[in-house]
Amino acid sequence: VLGYYPDLNNFEEVEKIIEEVYNKYGKIDVLINNAGMSANKKIDETSIDEFNKIIDLNVNAMFYVTKAVVPYMKKQNSGVILNTSSMVSIYGQPSGVGYPTSKFAVNGFTKSLARELGSFNIRVNAVAPGITNTDMVANLPKEMIEPLIKTIPLGRIGEPRDIANAFLFLASDMASYITGNI
Repeated sequence: VLGYYPDLNNFEEVEKIIEEVYNKYGKIDVLINNAGMSANKKIDETSIDEFNKIIDLNVNAMFYVTKAVVPYMKKQNSGVILNTSSMVSIYGQPSGVGYPTSKFAVNGFTKSLARELGSFNIRVNAVAPGITNTDMVANLPKEMIEPLIKTIPLGRIGEPRDIANAFLFLASDMASYITGNI
C-alpha cells in the first residue's frame, strides 16, 4: 500500500499524482472519492469561508480527482468511480446547510457522470451512509444523534465496516450492471 497526499483543491497537483499512480501500476481500476467534512452551524452563524471550505472539499475536490482519473479509465475502457454521499442528501438536516448541499451535488455528479461514462464501461455510483460510528459523527452533539438513531430500522448506527462493505460490493464484478445509483 502506498499513500499519496496531494492537495485535493489543487488540480495540477492531483493530476500529477494520478499520472504517477497510472505510470506505476499501468491501470486505475477504482476511484473512491471519500474525503469530506461536515458542519452543524445554523445558516446565520455560518461564514462564507466555512461554507466554501465544505464545498471545496466535498464537491470541487471530487471533481478534480475524477477529472484527472477519467482519461486513464477511458483509455483502458473500464473503471469504477465511487463517491461518498450521505443520507442528508435525501432528507436534509436541521442545521449545517453546507454539508447536505454538497452531498446533493455528489448525487447529481454521480448520476450524470454514470450517463456520460457508461459507453466507456466505467461505472459510477455513490454510497450514502446514514449515521456511522466515525470521528465526524463523534463530534456531533448527542442531542442531534440520539433522535436519529431511533429512526433507523436496525436500531443502531452503522459501523465503518458496514460502509466499506457497500463500497467493496460496488467496486466488484458482482455489481457489474449497477451504475448511476446512490
